[in-house]
Amino acid sequence: MTPYNDPSTPAVPLTDTPDEALRRSLGVGRRRFLSTCTAVAAGAVAAPVLGAAPALAQDRGRDHGHGHGHDHGRGKVLVPPHKRGIILYTVRDATARDPLASDLPSGFREVFKQLARHGYRQVEFAGYNQHANAPGGASLESVEGARLLRRWLDEYGLRAQGNHGFIPSSWPLTTADKDTFKKHLEIANILGMDHMGTGGDPTGSSYRADWDVAADKWNALGEIAHRAGIKLYTHNHDSAYGFLLDGGPLDDQGRPTRSSGIRKLEYFLKITDPKVVWLEMDIFWAHVAQYKFHTYTAHDGSTRENVFDPAALVTRYNKRYPLFHAKDGVVSTTNGMGWDMVPFGTGDIDYTTFFSRVGLSNYRNPMVEDDNSPSATDPAQSLREAKISYDNMAALRKRHR
Repeated sequence: MTPYNDPSTPAVPLTDTPDEALRRSLGVGRRRFLSTCTAVAAGAVAAPVLGAAPALAQDRGRDHGHGHGHDHGRGKVLVPPHKRGIILYTVRDATARDPLASDLPSGFREVFKQLARHGYRQVEFAGYNQHANAPGGASLESVEGARLLRRWLDEYGLRAQGNHGFIPSSWPLTTADKDTFKKHLEIANILGMDHMGTGGDPTGSSYRADWDVAADKWNALGEIAHRAGIKLYTHNHDSAYGFLLDGGPLDDQGRPTRSSGIRKLEYFLKITDPKVVWLEMDIFWAHVAQYKFHTYTAHDGSTRENVFDPAALVTRYNKRYPLFHAKDGVVSTTNGMGWDMVPFGTGDIDYTTFFSRVGLSNYRNPMVEDDNSPSATDPAQSLREAKISYDNMAALRKRHR
């Protein structure tokens, strides 16, 4: 079983001189590490090391023409054509658009057609609702609706690869929740999905006892999904990669107040069954977690530094990460998150290095996502930006050494 603190990324007591140990733990050369520290001093408290720090990503952009290592046809393709996907949340305004009031693509069928024209071969659903005037009506969350969606997917050469859908709120499971969950598994199988999941974290708590309960629930749900031939997955936001409170003095409610240095989703991975519980890493939110959660109070009361390396976590748990949200960001030192979302390939996250490090390109399923693509003033923006994101993903090539 994986130990709580992987020796490849040790926590560093701040009372020591951490710079050299941190540099070695990230595998970054001295010159690049110093450039990263300059960015930190400018305000990026925990400079991203997912693939490269912002300063490093910009430096590589000068060397290769783009911060993402796009070299336009040279080198190995990092995301094979059949793995290039998008979560439909990115174009939710288009699926919700009234086809009687607009000439723009509206509803699932027309959006599928447009995404296929862009080049996408996979989609991840974010529910099954669309505008009532679109073919099939407002809700396709049924066996009949799923068959209709599957026909349209096949028509345009698309494959459904997941859904952010129903995860029962009850525990122990009520009969009604279990039946609804099984209905969604049936829909997933009709759509041809290998995976089904949620856009939320297993729990919003920071306490180990609550994550233990969440693990029991997800193991049970994962077993039900496994029997239906589906891999059940959870998706992260930034807080799930914060530090777990699992020791030290107790508060007035008897809860722990300090951490061993393990992150919440790392603990979840450790205590859930790898045969039935899977994860989708949202790479943008992993960056935000890296920026926000880089120190913790240890059981002995000392403050320790532990910079999050998302790519290292993926490689450590390997095939438990079959899906990604490929969401880009530009560095921000003013919004409290460290990053602002932008269309894929137009930001500072070094996806060339990330995808090179995590490997398994014919197994992973990166789904383009941009929460901010829909626009109240530019109704064509989300589908237009989906094309920009696709082209940038298709251009990713492994760097020659």
